Amino acid sequence: MIQTRSWRSLIVLGVTWLLPAAVFSQADSPQSTSRRQPERERVRYTISLAGYRKHLLPIEMQLPAGEATRTVQMPVWNATYQIRDFAQYVNWERAKSPTGQALPLHQLDKTTWRIDGAQDGAIVEYEVFADEGGPYGAQINSHHGFFNLAEILMYVVGGREWETDLTFTDVPQGWKFGTALEGENAAFQASNYDRLVDSPVEIGTFDEADFDEGGAHYRVIVDAQKADYDLARIVADLRKIVVAETDWMKDRPFRTYVFLYHFPRHRGGGGMEHAYSTAIDLNPESLKNTLEVLDVVSAHEFFHLWNVKRIRPQSLEPIDYTKENYTRALWFSEGVTSTVEGIVLLRAGLLSEARYLQILGEQVSYLEGSPARPVQSAEESSLDAWLERYPYYNQPQRSISYYTIGELLGVALDLAIRDKSRGQACLRDLFHWMNRNAQQGKLFADSQGIEQAAEAVARADFSGFFHQYVSGVEEIRWDDLFRPVGLHMIRKAVTIAQVGFVGGRNFDGPPTVAQVEPGSEAEKAGLAVGEVLLQINGREPALDFERKLQELRAGDTLRLRVRGPNGEHDLQWKVGTREEVEFELRDVDNVSAQQKARRAAWLRGECPAGDTHP
Repeated sequence: MIQTRSWRSLIVLGVTWLLPAAVFSQADSPQSTSRRQPERERVRYTISLAGYRKHLLPIEMQLPAGEATRTVQMPVWNATYQIRDFAQYVNWERAKSPTGQALPLHQLDKTTWRIDGAQDGAIVEYEVFADEGGPYGAQINSHHGFFNLAEILMYVVGGREWETDLTFTDVPQGWKFGTALEGENAAFQASNYDRLVDSPVEIGTFDEADFDEGGAHYRVIVDAQKADYDLARIVADLRKIVVAETDWMKDRPFRTYVFLYHFPRHRGGGGMEHAYSTAIDLNPESLKNTLEVLDVVSAHEFFHLWNVKRIRPQSLEPIDYTKENYTRALWFSEGVTSTVEGIVLLRAGLLSEARYLQILGEQVSYLEGSPARPVQSAEESSLDAWLERYPYYNQPQRSISYYTIGELLGVALDLAIRDKSRGQACLRDLFHWMNRNAQQGKLFADSQGIEQAAEAVARADFSGFFHQYVSGVEEIRWDDLFRPVGLHMIRKAVTIAQVGFVGGRNFDGPPTVAQVEPGSEAEKAGLAVGEVLLQINGREPALDFERKLQELRAGDTLRLRVRGPNGEHDLQWKVGTREEVEFELRDVDNVSAQQKARRAAWLRGECPAGDTHP
């Protein structure tokens, strides 16, 4: 097995950053209730698409009358835990009064400008270069436009709560809009800046299939080459996923939800959650023969409706667009979302029990084989998320993935709740308890808040669990946890292919080489850390490229096209072998009927009325 972050860790890159939507359903959201409120201050944005062929966006920002001096700012980050300094793409800026008189505009730092003489209102004009694809980007070209709006729209310092209008002009003929924002044609509204930028916008000639389920309307929007996807199959799986999740949570905090998909042939992919939509990129290679990767990402991002957008750590509030927002709870907000994603796919019939148990074994193998496992806790992995932009941090001796450790902690927590409550409670009860608090506007206090929820539903002490496994680095006692459901974890020595390098994720493009094993055939062939993996055996790397590498056998020829400081070049070498320890879940001897019943309940995420220990 290649020593890298597991492929399932790489396909769910959504992060936990925007304002809480916990206290609102769409029926009572600020967008809809604002019509009944007194007139408030309002910022009006106009985005021209006239420069789409050159990736240019002329933007106009109209400020209301008020203070003579106003400050506007461009966010430094959005959508993923990376400081990306979007002001780098601002070509020019100027300000004028509502009557057209030029106003003084002073740049205060790399992202901030001060306007003088704005007491009667002001109009800020600026131009942005936008050609960053992917679910975390902003892009305009001759094919389409896709915008995470925080990457192109400035905000008024002290005025993020003002109502907003957004209008697009110079839209190419035949282009249409896909977004969760309220409005139609090319004009949209939001109750404030945060809500506005939590609604990505797709513009173009995309394919769409809508469906209704359980009283809600779903839009499925796909921008890709027709030969690369089967929209009917995608919709069929999504219908099963949304039914399974809303039923599991006994809640549906929206009227309309939008799935935005891109299937680019030149990028890896990822997903990003939003209040009432998600944006997902997948390489078409990952859609061939099976929709497993698409199902995994879609189920994960959809569950963020609850875990992140509503059930939200207090450490992420208030949002600060000017610097890092640190939290120790990503292992729960992201990782345990992956736990639920597995439950949902099992309930939806999109994942078999055998495949699910295999995945758990793979995840445990990755975690226990990570050199950094004994030194970095789940909380520390969460806190260090901002370091993921650096290749060295992603090397296995430096860090573990909060996705993987969090997913496994979610499984362990579920089993522990079931055991301590004697079958009276489970992970679903924990989420229902936290969701009720979220509906009252209560944020949770990072790991302490999750511990409180577990103790509330199980009526038992969880301090040891959190001290050992969440803030600590003790090895999880898998056999103790799995025994009640008739399983145990076995360790076996296996001979696997040794490709000689570790691939690191890259949120906005192909993966990079994070580590080259000393003395390996990869090193002898000239592969270097930091080089970009453009092709693996003639194909662009998809999200599950690590799993494809694992399928190679000793003696196979591995061919890479990479890009380094001196341009693109080809490398090849023979795959070797190495000995590793793998983990696998198997039945205990003489599985009892009670253990089978408990396992069935666990795999469906159900909480039986209770049982007794043997």
